[in-house]
Amino acid sequence: MSRESWVLVVLAAVVAAAMLAGAVVLAVRLVRTRRMLGALGAGGKVAFYGALIYTIMPVDLLPDPIYLDDMGVLAGALFYLGRLAVKHRAAQRATGESPAPALPPGAAPRR
Repeated sequence: MSRESWVLVVLAAVVAAAMLAGAVVLAVRLVRTRRMLGALGAGGKVAFYGALIYTIMPVDLLPDPIYLDDMGVLAGALFYLGRLAVKHRAAQRATGESPAPALPPGAAPRR
């Protein structure tokens, strides 16, 4: 193989690794929103589970080394869930409910 071919192969591998890392980061952020699903209703659950199923399924719109479609679905679900969370918080403020403070997983409330 020529030097130019090796450069292209290495560049393609770096781009594929960067896309995979981006997809993993988005999937982790989506999974962290799972604790809010009960408050966000059926639309939030459909967006959450639909994005996860699409990402895990072996059948994609684009071949697997190209994670742009997976990243788009995950980012869209995160955007939608974020908008639902903002609407939920606004509704809580309007009704005068005080939302419980968010605790990190595994943290015990203060007494």
